[in-house]
Order: sequence, then C-alpha cells, then structure tokens
Amino acid sequence: MNVVLNKAAVDNPQAVPVAVDSSSAAAANAAAASFAALLEKLDYLDEASVEQVRQAYRYADEAHLGQLRSSGEPYITHPIAVAALCASWKLDVQALMAALLHDAMEDCGITKSDLIDRFGAPVAELVDGLTKLDKLQFNTREENQAESFRKMLLAMARDVRVILIKLADRTHNMRTLSDMPRSKWGRISSETLEIYAPIAHRLGLNQTYRELQDLAFRHLHPWRYATLSKAVTKSRNRRRDIVQKVQTEVDAAFARLGMHVRLAGREKTLFAIYQKMITKHLSFAQVTDLYGFRVIVHSVTDCYTALGVLHQMYKPVPGKFKDHIAIGKLNGYQSLHTTLVGPAGLNIEFQVRTEEMHIVAEAGVAAHWLYKAKDADGAVAERLGTKWLQSLLDIQNETRDAAEFWDHVKVDLFPDAVYVFTPKSQIMALPRGATAVDFAYAIHSDVGDRTTAARINNEQVPLRTELKNGDVVEIVTTQGARPNPAWLGFVRTGRARSKIRHYLKTLAQNESAGLGEKLLTQALRAEGIEQLPDVQTQAPIWEKLLRFTGNRSRAELMTDVGLGKRIAGIVAKRLVVLLSEDGQRPDALLLTRERYSSHETVSQGSITLDGGENASVQYAACCRPVPGDPIVGYLGRGEGLVVHHAQCGVAKKLQHKDGERFIAVDWSDEPTRQFETGITVTVTNGKGVLARIASEFANSEADIVRVDMDDAMDTTDLRFVAAVRDQHHVEAVLRNLRRTHSVLRAFRVLPQPA
Repeated sequence: MNVVLNKAAVDNPQAVPVAVDSSSAAAANAAAASFAALLEKLDYLDEASVEQVRQAYRYADEAHLGQLRSSGEPYITHPIAVAALCASWKLDVQALMAALLHDAMEDCGITKSDLIDRFGAPVAELVDGLTKLDKLQFNTREENQAESFRKMLLAMARDVRVILIKLADRTHNMRTLSDMPRSKWGRISSETLEIYAPIAHRLGLNQTYRELQDLAFRHLHPWRYATLSKAVTKSRNRRRDIVQKVQTEVDAAFARLGMHVRLAGREKTLFAIYQKMITKHLSFAQVTDLYGFRVIVHSVTDCYTALGVLHQMYKPVPGKFKDHIAIGKLNGYQSLHTTLVGPAGLNIEFQVRTEEMHIVAEAGVAAHWLYKAKDADGAVAERLGTKWLQSLLDIQNETRDAAEFWDHVKVDLFPDAVYVFTPKSQIMALPRGATAVDFAYAIHSDVGDRTTAARINNEQVPLRTELKNGDVVEIVTTQGARPNPAWLGFVRTGRARSKIRHYLKTLAQNESAGLGEKLLTQALRAEGIEQLPDVQTQAPIWEKLLRFTGNRSRAELMTDVGLGKRIAGIVAKRLVVLLSEDGQRPDALLLTRERYSSHETVSQGSITLDGGENASVQYAACCRPVPGDPIVGYLGRGEGLVVHHAQCGVAKKLQHKDGERFIAVDWSDEPTRQFETGITVTVTNGKGVLARIASEFANSEADIVRVDMDDAMDTTDLRFVAAVRDQHHVEAVLRNLRRTHSVLRAFRVLPQPA
C-alpha cells in the first residue's frame, strides 16, 4: 500500500488525503472509462489533435496518481469531466489540453516551465491563468481570493478560453458538491452565486449560468430546494395536458402557414422561481409563468412573422413584450419575448429567435467555437463580451489594489441593464441604476472627467439622476472641469468608479510630490544648501539617497515627504552628507541667515497657504482656521499637511508628543477660496427666525455649509458651519447677525486651549 498525502487536500475542495493503492485496477478502469467517454466527444478534431489530447491526459494521469476525490474516484476523473464540458462547446485542442492539466501546477508541483517544454507556451499560459496564487503570502483568505480572481480575470481578458475552462471546472465541482463535507457547501455555493454565475451570464453562457444558480441554490438551501422541487413536479403533472395542448395548437398554426419552425418547451429554473417569490413577495401559486416555449425559425423576418401568428392565437399580456433583437443585451443575447394568456388563463412566455441566435443565447462567447464553420456568425460570436473584457484591462491599469479591482468588477457583474440613447441615436447599454456620470464615462474617460451637467430628454437634471430605458442623454462638458469625489457616492459602473478614483489618487500624489519638494528644499536651506541637487548632473547622489530612504524614484520620495511618511529634516541631513562626499560644502552665510531666522519657524521652514492645495493640505475640523488666524502645520503620517489654529488643544497635544513633525505655515496675501468656520447664534424662538438668519448670512456673502440646533424653553442655539474669506469677513458676518431681530448673541467658535 502506497500512502500519499497530497497538497490538493488543502487547495482543491474535491481532493482528500487518502491511503491509496496506486496500482488499483478499479481506479485505472474508472479513469480509462472516463477518458473513453471524452474521446467520443472529440469527433470535430483531426487525428493529430486527438493524439495531443491523449498525451495531455497521460501526463495529467501520471501527475495526479494516488490522488482521490471526496467521492473516492481517482482525481483524474475531474480534469477529464472538465475537458468533456469544454468539448461540448467545441473548444480547440489547446483549451482541451489545458482543461486536462488545469490542476497540475496547483496540486502536483509541476512548474510552468515543465508545461512549456512538454506542451508549448499557449497551453502553459492557459493553465497558469487558472492557477491560484498559493505561493504568495497574504494576510487574509479574502486578500488571497481577491488577488487570485484578479489574476484569473486578467488572464481571461487576454484569452477568453481561461474563463471557459474555469466555468467548466466550477460546474463539475458544483455537480459533485454533495460528496463534500456539508460545512463547505455554504462558502462554495455563495462564491458560485456571487461570482461565477454572474460571469457566465455576462459572457452569454446562459445554460451554464442557469445550472450554476440551481446547483448553488440546492446546496445553500437544501430544504427550500427540495420543497420547491416537489411543488414544481406536482404543478407539471397538473398542467401537462394544457402545455401539450398549447404545443399542438402552435404547431398546427405554423403548419397551416407552411412555415417551418422548431418548438422547444422551457421550464423556469427552481432558483429563478425562488428569486421571483422572494423579490416580488409571492407564494408559489402566484408564480404564473413557470412554463414557456422557444420558437426557433429560419430568419430575422420570420421572427416577427412568428410573433404575429402567436399574438393572433392568444391574447398578449400588456407590458410583457420585449424586442431583444432590435436592442440586443449586453452579452450579445437576441430574442423576441412575449407573454401570452394561454388555455385556462395560464400565462406562457414565448421566446422567438433564429437558430444562430439560439446558439449564441445558450453558449455566448463559446458560440465562436461552436459556430466557427460559418465565418460571419463566428465573427459576431467572437465579439461577444469583448467590450467587458477590455474594460477589465482598463480598470486594472488604474487599480493596483486587488480588493479594489474586485470591487469594481463585481459592480459590473449585475445582469440587469438599461438601454439609453445618445443625442445622435446611438444606443448604449448600462447596468440598472447607472447615472448620467456613468453614461459620460461609458462614452470616454475624457468626457467623464470634464462633465459639468447633463440633460435627459432635453431637460436639465442632477448628475446623480438614474437613467431609465429609452432616455436620450446629453452630457455637457467644460474644458477646466475635473472629477468630483462626491461622484463615488452614486456611480454604478466599475469603469466610472475606477476612473474617478484613479484621477483623485494621481491628483493627490502630484500635489503631495510638489509639497514634498518644497519641504525638502526648505529643510536643505536650513542645512546651508541653497537648492536640491540637479537630477541629470548629480544622478548618482539621488540614487544613493533613494537607496537610503528605500524609495523607487525621486517622485515617490517627494510624495512620501509631502504625505509626512518621511521627515524632510532627516532626508535633508542625509543629502548634506552625500553632497559633502561629492565635494559640495554648506554655504556659511546661508546657514547663519537660516539659523538667525529659525526662531520664526517651528522646525522645517515656512509654507505659504492660499487654499488652492486641494488634496495635499487639509484644514483641521477641530479648530477650522481661516486666513488671519495664527496657524501651525502638522505633517501627519500618510495624510499630508494638516493645518491647525495655533491655539488648538489638539495641535498642542500633538506638538508635545510629535514636535519634529510640525512645520511653520503662513497665509498667502490673496487666498484663492473660502474657508469653513464655526459660528453659534443664540435666538429667541419665534416664527421665521431661521429664515431671517439665513438671509443675513446671504447678505453678508457667507455660505451656510451645515446647521444644527439645540432647543431650550424660550431660546435656541443655532450652530452653523459657514464658508468665509478670512478673519475680517467673519467679524463682518457676526456684526450683521448681532443686529438682526431675535438674535441674543452671535460668536465664532474658537479652539479651546489644551
């Protein structure tokens, strides 16, 4: 007895460490029988290709020798089953070989180089795209999962066969999930429902999508699944005669016209029934569209003719007709949908489509291989899903964090869509709940970035307005406009979200780099050096400095200094040492002058503020300084420069604990914007008091940002956050408020000393 404890027990949910007789005749026979069944499906391949598949099987069989699945079957039966599913989509020989080898790298210690040597780079790339990132260390299971999904999705964006093999792998694992410990059913089924089923739907693999949903439902809610299954069986038996009658009548109607159609019955899946019951709050008896028919015809014109025939036979249900031929779905799906009132008042849905549409409807992107013989249709099928796959690469370019990337992708996996028009009548599909900003980014990222307003059906609307089917959307752009961080609160598409975040991150980094350069220059002057070393002529000094700080580039170092991750004074001292080694000495006159004026600074030279610094400088909410107030700057760790009122208790505590992080800051003579400050107004209660106060703020040219109130018996404290120009403006506002009827007192909220 040869005992094998395999790694697959940890990584693959269907593999277990078992004492195995590796020469077991039963195991060999089971594997051979499985492979024979696969060979029967390869009649579309030539003999040389079949031989390549056989070679991959032998290699995989040897690699998985001694591994068993939870059911007790040889592990190799799983890769064979995955390859058989891929063969049903008529995938090419490279994809079938990768399906047979898809667990070899993960579970058997085989390297990518081994696969390249044996089967070539394309097969090795496919297998690598399917392999989880087990070799890397992650802090959490979620982080590991997010990074693994990112790897798989990016491999899929480069080659869609990766996801087809992965979906076949997940489908077979779900079909055999009952052999697994029940404790794992919930996690695997939830992952299937949240990730793999939506991906299958997004790529038009509707048959796989429906099967994955039903299998996940069966293992997530076994009792509900069993109850619903019994109810459907009973209903099927009760309504069999009606369904047969409808089929006979429809067949006869088309036969009278001499029109050749193929009629196929269709039953709503258990998960779809369950979902409808939950979302619409219905009992099973109230779900009336359990049954349906697909009418497969020869041409697009026949689709509309067939629709007319059906509408003459049975009365259509108002509002239940959808033309997905004229307006195809995001994943390429095309069909006419209509719900008719059949015999005994039974609602029956009919889907009318051509044979080509039917193949695409069931197989989505896999239709490219199923349909390769016919060039025109193959080209159409090949384009399916490519827009979404390209958007994955766009999102990846702007999102380096795996969890954030996965966040964006999940947003785009929701299947519902709305269809809207550009002013030039071009149709665009967006996820349900998408807004005018999502529409702008769907046109082009430059349009999204410069959006200032939107018109829907010729009416001006807020940018957060949700789009509805049939809306005509026009975006108004301005050259100097920039994305607003508030948009992240309502955008719906991953593309828009990632573009906005990318812009804001880049902006913050650029501004922080500018602030860092200013701080480092001032700290260097305090050491007697007039300016920073030249990047070109003194490149070796920068290289040594970067090695000292651990940064990859000069820009990254400046950003770190600007964000407070590095102290400018320490970096400056190191720079002085490096310059001294290069023969440059501190200027004695500059050193004397800087030291003479050092009592005016806190520790690192002075920064001038005008309010135009955006993300790199924050004005502390605890004390709300305005121009004219005495201020100090705190270089927080990773949060840039935080400006406090000099008397702020919070700042004084930080200064006591972290003094070297404070720098001197001064107000510019001409601030570029307004600043927030707190104002409390005590008033006697009466009708219209708040309106009078608000009017006085407006007359004083101060904007109210926020207002809170505390009620007493006869008086009320109104606490405002107002936007003002400077200290003089605050005093003018207070004077005007104090003169207002019903105002007992008005004062600015100043920081309390520590």
